[in-house]
Amino acid sequence: MISQNLKYKALIILAVTLACVYGIIGLPTSVDQIKENFANNIHLGLDLKGGSHLVMQIQVQDAFKSEADTVIQRLRGDMTAKRIAVGDIVRNDPATIAEAASIAITISGVPPTQGGDLRQLITESYGVWNMVSAGADFKLTMKPTDALAMLRDTRTQTMNTIEKKINGLGLAESSVQQRGGTNSETEILVQLPGVEDPARIKQILKTAAKLEFFEVQGGPFGSREEALTSKNGVLGFGSQIKPGKTGEVYIVARTPVVTGRDIRNSQPQVSATNRTLWETTFVLSQDAAKRFGDFTGTHINQPMAIALDDQIIMSANIQSKITDSGVINNIGDQQAASDLALNLRAGSLPAGLVYLEERTVGPSLGADSIRSGMYAGLAGLIAVIFVMLVYYKGAGVNAVVALILNALILIAALSYFGAVLTLPGIAGVILTIGMAVDSNVLIFERIREELHAGKGVAAAIDNGFGKALLTIIDTHLTTIVSCALLFLFGTTQVKGFAVTLVIGLIANLFTAIFVSRVMFEWGLSGKQRPETLSI
Repeated sequence: MISQNLKYKALIILAVTLACVYGIIGLPTSVDQIKENFANNIHLGLDLKGGSHLVMQIQVQDAFKSEADTVIQRLRGDMTAKRIAVGDIVRNDPATIAEAASIAITISGVPPTQGGDLRQLITESYGVWNMVSAGADFKLTMKPTDALAMLRDTRTQTMNTIEKKINGLGLAESSVQQRGGTNSETEILVQLPGVEDPARIKQILKTAAKLEFFEVQGGPFGSREEALTSKNGVLGFGSQIKPGKTGEVYIVARTPVVTGRDIRNSQPQVSATNRTLWETTFVLSQDAAKRFGDFTGTHINQPMAIALDDQIIMSANIQSKITDSGVINNIGDQQAASDLALNLRAGSLPAGLVYLEERTVGPSLGADSIRSGMYAGLAGLIAVIFVMLVYYKGAGVNAVVALILNALILIAALSYFGAVLTLPGIAGVILTIGMAVDSNVLIFERIREELHAGKGVAAAIDNGFGKALLTIIDTHLTTIVSCALLFLFGTTQVKGFAVTLVIGLIANLFTAIFVSRVMFEWGLSGKQRPETLSI
């Protein structure tokens, strides 16, 4: 009689099998839908699907210079508030990545009697900067630990922003990661499966999308010289000159009213006045909405300019108080409006990007890789099944069933987790087959030893599984530890191999120890228990 406990075990195996089948092909109604669901659930990597491979270098010196400019603006306000006299505050201009941490700010014109007040201000409010005397001037340099932290933060923010932009384009199978090598601190690897012409994506990724709203203090002017002439050749500390889209220039406030960092959402839409034109709407955060409302409410009928990446894209008079939302027009077609909205939602890049490498893998090469991998896996599987059936006879059927279920669980896990299958991943699948066979060989040989020692069939199976268990767990754990190290320190391809192998090993513990044993016990549960075992 089949025991109730054995029935429950069989139901567990059936439930796992059905869950795996559902994860791979869903609930199809036709053969074509099976193929479609399989293609949608199993995501292929760049080497299998074809696509683009981009290597970019972050120009971290831009982030350091931007931080120094922000500090200079704050310093002017703080020194004025504390009545510390100042002649000028300027920074140096690091031109390369290697020079980024050498960023320095020079403060001139501070009376010697107020040097102590300035030092106290720097100590209290600018803790990441060291101040030293440089003749009659004072020099601020960034502390090494804070410079290193800023480099890492810049890289992390850049990768997060790029990932948001890529996901916004619907390229969910793409990957963004730090590149290994000598310049790994500043280099990013982006893989775009299925993208054969990455021109638009490159433009979106490279666009900083630094959006700023400024009070217009003069313009438009035909040239920079004309703008300076309107101010008698001297710009105040609170003013700056920015170029327009068609060559004109504007004098605007140095500090923006709100920036792209204040934007909560952005969407493209057709213009209400002209159905052939597109524009981009934006929604501000709560804090920014209050600031924007206060500014526009006190500057009605005065001009305000919108700058994108340091270029004025539109300037118009404020007609009424604007709070939490607005519209940017004069952009272009639908794609331009959509790209701007995507960039605004993703946020601005903290530094510029330079493309170091671009490589395209054709889909035909990916198809060849899949075909070769499938042939290799199929040939190995057939050879393993043949050997197991010939050498272990009836018990070999248990090993074959466990092997097939192992592969099914592995593929289903990749589907459920949304993992990307690469060519090294296929190698991991093939190696998993070998590990699964090894586990079954260990168990079967232990059972044979028990049978040769004169034990009964049931006792031999019980002792065989018990003695092989610790060895199987030990070999699997050591391999999983190795895979963890490969995942932590390896490249994308190596990580794919490690993930696939770990999933296969965990599945193998279930199939070799649990499923195979249940099959043996099921065979022994009949009315007439066999006196011998086909092994």
